[in-house]
Amino acid sequence: MDISFLLASAHHLAVFSLVGLFAAEFALLRPGLDGARIRQLAKVDAAYGGIAGLVIIIGVLRVIFGDKGWEYYVGNHAFWGKMAAFIVVGLLTVPPTLAIRRWHKAVALARDYVVPPAELTSNRRLIHIQAAVFVLIPVFAAAMARGYGS
Repeated sequence: MDISFLLASAHHLAVFSLVGLFAAEFALLRPGLDGARIRQLAKVDAAYGGIAGLVIIIGVLRVIFGDKGWEYYVGNHAFWGKMAAFIVVGLLTVPPTLAIRRWHKAVALARDYVVPPAELTSNRRLIHIQAAVFVLIPVFAAAMARGYGS
């Protein structure tokens, strides 16, 4: 098997895992968020961060060792659009992740802790914006796969 195929397969599996974890986080971040769901959400969020790191690592390896060569990516506008969307999604994850960590600590101190509605609403809004930006990533990927952006 060639390295390009292995890296492409690993990259796709990691991205699909990332989307699945994002969907789980999206579903868990609901009104009435309390103890058990906060603990579950914290685990999902940690996995989401870990898989995002894996997507980046495999993506970099794919750029360096893939069939197209790094020159293709550096000069491709669709690639940079995809990278920009990924960075925006990553930045939008920071406030919810910090909030989830804070809530997780609060549950450890008070088992009956419930997330304040205003905090939940603002973090849900960020998750919705992430979802909207996330949609751009496969659009740019499809454009790259068809040679657009060069």
